[in-house]
Amino acid sequence: MPTQRQITVRRAPKYVPFLVAGGLLGVVVAAVTSYAVPAPKDYTQGSVFGYFLVLFAAAGVLVGGVVALILDRVLLRRTERAVVEEVDEPEATTPPEATTRPEATTPPDGAELPAGPAAPAHDGEHAPSSAGGASRGGAAAPSAEGPEAGPAPAP
Repeated sequence: MPTQRQITVRRAPKYVPFLVAGGLLGVVVAAVTSYAVPAPKDYTQGSVFGYFLVLFAAAGVLVGGVVALILDRVLLRRTERAVVEEVDEPEATTPPEATTRPEATTPPDGAELPAGPAAPAHDGEHAPSSAGGASRGGAAAPSAEGPEAGPAPAP
């Protein structure tokens, strides 16, 4: 019997774009502020811009974060509740074992092959994989010889 649960669904802003946008806005304000008026005689125009850049970029990041927090609180009021139902997924069926070709059991020089499963024949549709046990999606199944196997490296 499926299980029902109640969940909360809401939208939330991503904070990093707000912080970056605030910082970039601060850079623009710093450039306009520093180059709109001539620099004092003891300072260069670049040093005035650098001072305003640090000041306004930090203020812009702060303002961007505050805007994201306010937007998060506004969106929190629009929270909705939903009922979800857990559904059992059907088990995935495995493809039938690949059949061997009769000519693949004996090499051309007449020597016998060792006993064991033969490699599946190439289907002509997809390029053969060097992984040996590649699935149709192209991803190889994990094997015991892979980098995951073996002892963990010492710290």
